[in-house]
Amino acid sequence: MTDEPVGVGLVGYGVSGSSLHAPLITAEPRLRLRAVVSSDPDRVHRDLPVPVVPAVADLLADPSIELVIVAVPNEVHHQVAGAALSAGRHVVVDKPFTVTTAQADELLALAESRDRLVAVFHQRRWDSDYRTVRGCVDRGLLGTANTYVARYDRYRPVPAAQWREQARPGAGVLYDLGAHLIDQAVHLFGAPETITADVRAQRAGAAIDDYFHVIFGYGALQVILHAGSLVPAPGPRFEVHGDAGSYVSGGIDGQIAALLAGRRPGDPGWGVEPADHYGTLTTVAGTPPTSSRFASATGAYETFYRGMAEAVRGHGPVPVTAREGRETVELIEGCLESSATGRTISRQLH
Repeated sequence: MTDEPVGVGLVGYGVSGSSLHAPLITAEPRLRLRAVVSSDPDRVHRDLPVPVVPAVADLLADPSIELVIVAVPNEVHHQVAGAALSAGRHVVVDKPFTVTTAQADELLALAESRDRLVAVFHQRRWDSDYRTVRGCVDRGLLGTANTYVARYDRYRPVPAAQWREQARPGAGVLYDLGAHLIDQAVHLFGAPETITADVRAQRAGAAIDDYFHVIFGYGALQVILHAGSLVPAPGPRFEVHGDAGSYVSGGIDGQIAALLAGRRPGDPGWGVEPADHYGTLTTVAGTPPTSSRFASATGAYETFYRGMAEAVRGHGPVPVTAREGRETVELIEGCLESSATGRTISRQLH
């Protein structure tokens, strides 16, 4: 077993590949980016001094590449990840893992047959605000949770001319932002017992869903996940209410904005939220209840690729497993079924 840096190939250099994967890969000393698959070499070379190849097969012809990062449109995750696994490479797939659970199961079986690792890039587990929520719940600061609300509100009245807003498999806001919210909810509370969902297009000219309202049932606990594209005044980003307190926060984690501005993990202040972004913790230990600003946990996107480098070298598990990624896809399918049929879906039926 070697501790040399893991050779990495990146497939795709769109928004996700250029603004998230490439900066985080190159910031991790145990990884070495060897090549990028892109149809726009000039764009890559403005950022990175690495070879650019036109096809996945060219990337897989390089024996120095041990780990393949799949950062392409959702509808081809299964195809590209399958080719990399068949060629004996470990794989990271951008979220969502696949478009269907059948595709996910095929990749899980292929990875097992080839004895290769597969991870799913759910980096928002390391958002500052979500880590703060998890800390409040895990430390018992809120008592027993009864209501959890997580949302993405934005005002984009005109659909964008990009694949996520086209009528294509795996497009739409549920597969995009919903995948983040679902993964966080399951990471925090486990799999739900029931799903009730409304998924629709609200904007004029929208070709795919741009709104969802999802309720996951856990007995007394209700988890509410929401996103809208016609919201000029956003609501709270997170709300968690328990029998001993509440935590409410607004705004959004700043790590993506920092990456786009050229900052990297390890820079001074990386992942640290300013005090005016802190959420509010309310406790009922006294009379009357007391509320105060609650310092945010530090955001840590670098954790994902640090963990992936260690996993490839045999020093630990992958940071987000393919089975966890499959769970998110199954829940997305459940949301779509609930919305289409107008009924609550029991997980025991799946």
